[in-house]
Amino acid sequence: MIEKLVIANRGEIALRILRACNELGIRTVALHSTADADTKYVRLAGESVCIGPAAAAASYLNIPAVIAAAEVTDATAIHPGYGFLAENADFAERVEQSGFIFVGPTADTIRLMGDKISAIKAMRAAGVPCVPGSDGPLPNDADEIMRIASDIGYPIIIKATAGGGGKGMRVVHTEAALLNAWQLTRSEAQAAFGNDTVYMERYLEKPRHIEFQVLADTFGEVVILGDRDCSMQRRHQKVIEEAPAPDISEGVRQDMGERCANACREIGYRGAGTFEFLYENGEFFFIEMNTRLQVEHPVTEFITGVDIVREQIGIAAGAPLSIKQSEVRLRGHAVECRINAENPDTFMPSPGTITQYHQPGGPGIRVDSHIFNNYRVPPYYDSLIAKVIAYGENREQALQRMSGALREMVIDGIHTNIPLQQRIVDDAAFRQQALDIHYLERQLSN
Repeated sequence: MIEKLVIANRGEIALRILRACNELGIRTVALHSTADADTKYVRLAGESVCIGPAAAAASYLNIPAVIAAAEVTDATAIHPGYGFLAENADFAERVEQSGFIFVGPTADTIRLMGDKISAIKAMRAAGVPCVPGSDGPLPNDADEIMRIASDIGYPIIIKATAGGGGKGMRVVHTEAALLNAWQLTRSEAQAAFGNDTVYMERYLEKPRHIEFQVLADTFGEVVILGDRDCSMQRRHQKVIEEAPAPDISEGVRQDMGERCANACREIGYRGAGTFEFLYENGEFFFIEMNTRLQVEHPVTEFITGVDIVREQIGIAAGAPLSIKQSEVRLRGHAVECRINAENPDTFMPSPGTITQYHQPGGPGIRVDSHIFNNYRVPPYYDSLIAKVIAYGENREQALQRMSGALREMVIDGIHTNIPLQQRIVDDAAFRQQALDIHYLERQLSN
């Protein structure tokens, strides 16, 4: 039984976890930096502990400080949210070695799926389709690298095995550009992740980004909560997500869900996780697994009625899943817009004080946000300040409700990307059909 839980994160996800704990009767401890001392979730938590100065490296990424906070408050579990330490295997290991429950998968699983090469090998062994590629790290041999690229066929993409967040990847269209791109990607990977190991895959020209939400308990039960389309991206960062993914047949959806469930059983997965795929010409290709809660989990909660955070906490406490696969029903359609504190034209961060905040409402509208009037957006962290989620009986209604919610939403005092989100939601092509991951970039370049 989890009696007291440490929320090792900040922002909207910290508030989301706190609300789930309140429903479950679990006492909460909010960790915060000096920059986040006056936030809503800190005030609402049963207890709070300052774990360091504003810089994330000295606070939210400070493993000894997080463990110490759990010890001094007599907590029994730690929830990492997403980002920061959520997919840090060393952190998960330290948490459990210190006698606390880690709300997430085991450290071994995080390591397996965090390394993209070992993850691809595991998925191939489990029967999950993967993008044709180098089947391992690229050797330090120029001739061999050129041979591998030739066998795969251009264009190819070089990726850092420890990569993430759109960093450590480079597309190569010709043999003449290959070796220089290889060296540049290695250098970037070393600088960003402390690991210069890279691998190579075929570059898909116009894929969509489709992901499957999974829940797995410690009794071997696995449930697939449908899929999401996250193809509206800028620089490999998701902007809009929706569920279920449009224009995918039920047969294909069921087949891929079964493959993901089988993969979870093969690797002994526990907790909430997401299998991410590129989808092109009716084929799925595995790219990575996120061993944590996703930013976009609310759209899945809307169409399934399943509280993913609540299930996640229950699994960590040793409880079985509260729902069986046969009971999962996908109803309606949901869309999520990420609201960032940034200039909608230049995309430069826009920290500062919110002088006026009005939250949209109405049927089918949900807003996950920690902001309020006179809240000061700090310059030290990710620019995400809110998520607007719209639900409808179908995609058309969900998008129409989203359009109205964005027009209704007011955040003054700083710049936000609300105008950009409004343009995307009202875009005729986006309304009519599913689009590839490069569509938004093409529109912005125009």
